[in-house]
Amino acid sequence: MARKIVVSANVAGRDLLGVVTDMQNIIDNEIELPEGYHIEYGGQFESEKAASRTLMITSIFSILVIFLLLFNQFRSVSQSAVVLLNLPLAIIGGVLVIYFTGGVISIPAIIGFISLFGIATRNGMLLISRYNDLRVEGEELHRSVMHGSADRLNPILMTALTSGLALIPLALGGDLSGNEIQSPLAKVILGGLISSTLLNGYIIPIMYTLTNRKEKGSVEQKELLIENQIK
Repeated sequence: MARKIVVSANVAGRDLLGVVTDMQNIIDNEIELPEGYHIEYGGQFESEKAASRTLMITSIFSILVIFLLLFNQFRSVSQSAVVLLNLPLAIIGGVLVIYFTGGVISIPAIIGFISLFGIATRNGMLLISRYNDLRVEGEELHRSVMHGSADRLNPILMTALTSGLALIPLALGGDLSGNEIQSPLAKVILGGLISSTLLNGYIIPIMYTLTNRKEKGSVEQKELLIENQIK
């Protein structure tokens, strides 16, 4: 049997992780515990730490599942990777929103990032699928990218605007009672929608063109090699 002393406190105006980190640094540097004594940090901090680990594993698993679904759709590793480029494009907006609104990466914010994974990949799938359809119809690579981007511009913008307008009230109502969870989640998704929608129209067409040029060049080299062997 061991005795324990419980010291509790509430955090206001700062994130919980930052406060606990400062406490740990002060205790480690300035307090020398007697032999047989130790300190444990529990309560909401312990629960949040466990939830963060679970969400990290969930994020990795969700990215793997998304890649497998993309590969099943396009049957191409390069095209699946091009679609997944939307993930960092979306994360850029989410990180910037967190930085300019207090810099707190909370559990709701992490859930917002996971939600962004599916939303961001949708735009890439729309573009890549349209490019492939136009190339099957016989259009040249550059023309298929130009026409495909123009064809999918309105659907992508309409979807992003509809989702963004619905999230604005939640993102702006962070000070309202009971909105502590919804507001960080909405801010991350809103920021990710803006960055992924704006950058998606530039990065995806460029990467699709580059990857298909490399594949075309490798195919032509193989055909030339086979012709030389036959001769």
